[in-house]
Amino acid sequence: MLAETICSAASAAGLGIAAVTAYRKRFLAAARIAAYSLVPIGLVLTGVVDWVAGIAFKPSVWIGFGLLAVAWMLFMTTRAIERRGVGTRKERKAAARAAQSDAIAPAASAPSLASGLPATQTQARPKAKPQQSASSGEDFSDIEAILKKHGI
Repeated sequence: MLAETICSAASAAGLGIAAVTAYRKRFLAAARIAAYSLVPIGLVLTGVVDWVAGIAFKPSVWIGFGLLAVAWMLFMTTRAIERRGVGTRKERKAAARAAQSDAIAPAASAPSLASGLPATQTQARPKAKPQQSASSGEDFSDIEAILKKHGI
């Protein structure tokens, strides 16, 4: 009952503003204002206002909206995680091991720190040869060439 009264008052006020606007010879704006002001009374007459008022004051409806919001958040969270490529725990551990073993050369004991220094400072340092394991039997000539190229 209250909603119908408020909608009727809003429509009457809008039609009054439309009449004043038409009096000022702004007919296009007046027609637009009249169209907007007829919407609330049209919603009352079709029964939409009663339906919305019935929904708005039922706790079960708000619980339903809350459950829909939780479902939407779960869906969006799982989509975001899926797009990031995070897999199972075993897959993450295997990827971490692979990244760690590829990051350091097999014969290197520590990462190089001289790569960002100017050429004069790298020449002043004594050059260390990479240590090769006699038992490994692998050829590290390409790694030695890279290290010599960088002055290590």
